[in-house]
Amino acid sequence: MNVSDPSPAPSSEDPEHGTAAAPADSTPASSTAHPDADTATQDAAHGAGGGLAPKWLSKLLRTKQQEEDEDTDELPESVRDLFTLRPVRTGFGLAIGVAIALMLWLVLSSLTQLLMWIAVALFIALGLDPIVRFFEKRKWPRAVGVGVVIVLLLALAGAFLATLIPALVTQISQLAQRAPEIIDAVTTNPTIQQWDQQFHLVDQAQEQVEKVLRDSSAMGGVFNGVIGAGNFVGQAAFGTLIVLVLAVYFLVSLPGLKAFVYSLVPRSRRKRTRELGDEITRSVGNYVMGQATVALCNALLAFILMSILNVPYPSLLALCVAILAFIPLVGGVVAGVLVVLVTLFSSGWQPALVYAICYFAYLQVEAYFVSPKIMARAVKVPGAVAVIAVIAGGTLLGVAGALMAIPFAAAVMLLVKEVWVKRQERR
Repeated sequence: MNVSDPSPAPSSEDPEHGTAAAPADSTPASSTAHPDADTATQDAAHGAGGGLAPKWLSKLLRTKQQEEDEDTDELPESVRDLFTLRPVRTGFGLAIGVAIALMLWLVLSSLTQLLMWIAVALFIALGLDPIVRFFEKRKWPRAVGVGVVIVLLLALAGAFLATLIPALVTQISQLAQRAPEIIDAVTTNPTIQQWDQQFHLVDQAQEQVEKVLRDSSAMGGVFNGVIGAGNFVGQAAFGTLIVLVLAVYFLVSLPGLKAFVYSLVPRSRRKRTRELGDEITRSVGNYVMGQATVALCNALLAFILMSILNVPYPSLLALCVAILAFIPLVGGVVAGVLVVLVTLFSSGWQPALVYAICYFAYLQVEAYFVSPKIMARAVKVPGAVAVIAVIAGGTLLGVAGALMAIPFAAAVMLLVKEVWVKRQERR
């Protein structure tokens, strides 16, 4: 039996240096070409003497390697979002938002007249609410108080119409009776005759009248103008009726309407919101009552002066003064100019001058003494703010905007004072 000499066993010591040799790596060459994170961590974790490093060091090295891989391999989130559907969703959402905004704008622009009627009706209801609350304090039911207010309004409207209609009928009948005299006075006037000789005014007027009568399009334009005037009067009457009906409904259901609006506010802020809302509604009502008092003083003075100076139709003109004086700042001046013109053409320049001096002197007294005392209890708005608010409201919404401008400015100032200023003080 042949016995071969066995190969010498590998020594665990290096013959030259006398150190322990590291164990041979059993990993194939193909796998070492591209080592993964675990292999690299294990290679780095081998310690001296062939033993492995502690677990905490291996874990630390593994975590560090993973962070390096994430930093080098993963893209930033903003870059990844470019390759996802998020921009598409964002653009689609913006397009839908713009479309909804345009639809709302078209709807609101179509309902401008209705929204204006609602705003005026609500303003009237808030203005009449102090009278209803006056009856409620005396243990009257709110429905009864509203009924009394409606009767008073109907009485005022009836008095206005009863004064206006007879005056209009009388004036129209007098104009029809005096029409021939007026024509003769105009044609026999020396100045008119001289102008007629120079410019042939009568002949030109006759030619224009004949041309209009022969031209069908011109007659159609006149007819359309008459129809347009009738439509305007009908729309004004319809709008007035709608505003009055809405004002009555708002006046009856005002407590329930305010309670519903307050219920939309979170419970934690509901008490403060109710206090601010009640303060705003009371200020609007007090403002309307104060402005009505000022207008009544204007009308009373105008009636007394016109009665003394023998101005025709003093009752009708006094009602016109009361309506115009209800417009803040400029209403009293417009009413004074109107009555002065009527007095000038009906009674002469002397009564007109006397009326102008007395009435405009009263306006100065009212501006500095009467109106501030009455309005101080209603709204606290500086003079400059009131002027700017009236001009802005009149420019945007006409007469209705001028009427609602001052209470709106007072409400904005109250909210700024009670909400914004106090929030800034707490910071």
